[in-house]
Amino acid sequence: MTTYASGTDTLTRDALTVLQPGFTGTTAPDWLLRRLGEGLASVGVFGRNIISAEQLGALTAQLRAERDDVLVAIDEEGGDVTRLEVRTGSSFPGNNALGAVDDPELTRQVALELGRRLAACGVNFSWAPVADVNSNSANPVIGVRSFGADQDLVARHTAAYVTGLQAAGVAACTKHFPGHGDTAVDSHLAVPRIDVTAEVLHSRELVPFRAAIAAGTRAVMSAHILVPALDPSRPGTLSHRVLTELLRGELGYDGLIVTDGMEMQAIAGTYGIEHGCVLALAAGADAICVGGGLSDDETVRRLRDALVAAVRSGELPEERLADAAQRVRALAAWTATTEVAQPDPTLTDIGLVAARRALHVTRVDPYTPPTEPLFVASLTPETNIAVGTETPWGVSAELTRLLPGTETGSFAGEDAARPWSVHLSKSASVMNVALMPPFAGALAEFR
Repeated sequence: MTTYASGTDTLTRDALTVLQPGFTGTTAPDWLLRRLGEGLASVGVFGRNIISAEQLGALTAQLRAERDDVLVAIDEEGGDVTRLEVRTGSSFPGNNALGAVDDPELTRQVALELGRRLAACGVNFSWAPVADVNSNSANPVIGVRSFGADQDLVARHTAAYVTGLQAAGVAACTKHFPGHGDTAVDSHLAVPRIDVTAEVLHSRELVPFRAAIAAGTRAVMSAHILVPALDPSRPGTLSHRVLTELLRGELGYDGLIVTDGMEMQAIAGTYGIEHGCVLALAAGADAICVGGGLSDDETVRRLRDALVAAVRSGELPEERLADAAQRVRALAAWTATTEVAQPDPTLTDIGLVAARRALHVTRVDPYTPPTEPLFVASLTPETNIAVGTETPWGVSAELTRLLPGTETGSFAGEDAARPWSVHLSKSASVMNVALMPPFAGALAEFR
């Protein structure tokens, strides 16, 4: 059982409980351990905190020595967005590749094995899967993180992913409610706006979230997007209409509602992070995600004090904060008591199996595998902020390893509209390859 530090009152504990902060370093700083003793119940780990699975396991053990029921959250989608394998690239294909295969059982197996690896490192909460329907091809932040552009396909794979991940004892966090797919603006930078009717929202954006709820997703992450058909004045994260009336009411969801990162400019640049956190809790959010950019004790103190002050001033009802804190504790209890599926030795290479199934090769027969250096024409648009700068992207490095002397030329703009496509040319022969990570085993097929 967790023992709270003496002198920490109930209101302060609840304010700390609803925060999900990050930190810097590969071991837990003293301030973080102290806050866990005072009531903090969740910690987010990012690429900057991870060197290896063994080191991450030691880090989570350090956190649990201070608080045994702490929620350790991670942004682990597989594919482009990986933190567990941030410096090498994920061993699992991302959602778009899984959607292209369109085998929900394969998606479930991938999520199960990914969850098992997270659980082995002491991580019990993943901000995944992405349930957004990528209906806007100009979307700068979702793209290949989505299972696809068809809401029914996205729904069945979202449900399969939730089922697999949670079978490993890792809580799923389906995102980004009410749907971030039909935007041309990145909420890391500004407030995206979706101008569609309520009917379109219900028949398209909300379909995968209904499927996730039916599958028992333990958490849902809100999006910092303005949807005038739902709320003309406030983005989803701060909207009572979106979080309480729609998600809790119409959709009947009773699990944890987590905000997207509150330091993103859609919130921080318009409402300010402290006021934004108060508005999010009042709207119906239960946990405040912060730490991707702001990752220090001062941030935790500022947000804690803002929530306490809002309760004392009457801006935030005390019972709303207490309800949010209880939902966080309930999820922590679930992670500690849920039955975990036993490791399946047949799934250890499921990422490679899935990647090979998602690989489509067009070639002219008879085909001769390349044996000499290639020139890689890499069609690369602007880097998705969610991926981060630490994770390698593309096939060039792997081809260079297989065929030393391989050269790469990068192309951007309209010619790079399909970021997962590369063209490999050698003399007069051309191989057109559509690939998703992991690349190593898939490329080995060409040897």
